[in-house]
Amino acid sequence: MLVEAGSERKKRFKVPHTYVILFSVVILATIMTYVLPAGVYDRYKDDRTGRTLVDAASYHHVERTPVSVFKMFESIPKGMKETAEIIFFIFICGGAFSIIQATGAIDGAIGKAVLGLKGKEKLMIPITMLIFSIGGATYGMAEEVIVFIPIGVALARAVGYDDVVGVAMMSTGAAVGFSGGTLNPFTVGVAQSIAELPLFSGLGLRFAGHAILYVIACWYVMRYAAKVKADPSQSIVYDLMEADPERHAVSPDIPFTGTHKLVMLVIVASFAYMIWGVIEKGFYIMELSTVFMAMGILAGLFGRLAPSKIASSFVEGAKTIAFGALVVGIARAILVVMSQGQIVDTVINALASWVAMLPGALTAVGMFLVQVVINFFIPSGSGQAATTMPIMTPLADLVGITRQTAVLAYQYGDGFTNQIIGEGLSPSPHHRE
Repeated sequence: MLVEAGSERKKRFKVPHTYVILFSVVILATIMTYVLPAGVYDRYKDDRTGRTLVDAASYHHVERTPVSVFKMFESIPKGMKETAEIIFFIFICGGAFSIIQATGAIDGAIGKAVLGLKGKEKLMIPITMLIFSIGGATYGMAEEVIVFIPIGVALARAVGYDDVVGVAMMSTGAAVGFSGGTLNPFTVGVAQSIAELPLFSGLGLRFAGHAILYVIACWYVMRYAAKVKADPSQSIVYDLMEADPERHAVSPDIPFTGTHKLVMLVIVASFAYMIWGVIEKGFYIMELSTVFMAMGILAGLFGRLAPSKIASSFVEGAKTIAFGALVVGIARAILVVMSQGQIVDTVINALASWVAMLPGALTAVGMFLVQVVINFFIPSGSGQAATTMPIMTPLADLVGITRQTAVLAYQYGDGFTNQIIGEGLSPSPHHRE
């Protein structure tokens, strides 16, 4: 009985809520201000790039300034104040995409495209994965994929594949785009703003990474699909499919109207304008927030939503993404405490000393592995960026790798792991968060 009770307790263990984990780190950081030696680097403004850089040879110890309990709690509202621009950017993006979702245009466009591939099995997998990877790369599509899973499964079964192929076409496609992060405002946008990089800079490299990931994922899914079609017993869900052999029909009633086409035109035009603004005009968080706000409202109007429906959809979107938006502020509290205790540079100096012992090619890999581990505890993409990039940015400067590389290490560490642990970062606790 004692063994059974112990087993039951083990089964009931759950990973604590992300906020609990973050606040625990805030408490730990507070304790560390009493334990670790205080130290600072001298920082200066680079006249050429406008970035704040660290003088690698300037680290020196200073008098300890331990953080009180009151200051520890105060760090949370201070963190939210310091990251207010990013927090409201996330709220606005979530609200805008919720308005677009309410028009039915995205569902209609994807449904139309996927259903149009019925009977074209050789093209079905790569084209479907491409469609969903674009969604993942541009607006952090994640949990939204669930709506389309029944269609994917039905199509896969109709051409002799199994349920796994039906799910993978959509979920893996979206995950590839999300990991590639080409224009994902919720992950790359947040990380680059913290790293003081031009928003969506390095677009060509991320696009190339996205393309490589897409090709590998397509090859893998298509290879598995061909094996299952040739011998259905090779399916990893063969028993389940044998128990339910009925071929589900795909509903032809997914509308994609002229109104939906206008909404999609607004989305495409908005993203084109955003890319132009970032490249030519140096658009940053405030300007991008403006574009997303305008895109949401215009999409709602073109989608024939009533003004009150546009407003309520915006509120609903902001509500569902509140988890991720607030994570950014709570995560910032860690940096606030460490800054007040003057131990940020102490930690950076220790990490730099350790990383400096690694071969140059392994430095970025080490950063990537750190992000992978952290993602199991902070699955929110923007929250993870807010937690780690303030440390990784100066660390990258010190060890001689680019800040863009540090952002890539974060982006891939977050994106790859999400496909394993099933967390996302869109609005909910989506990948977008």
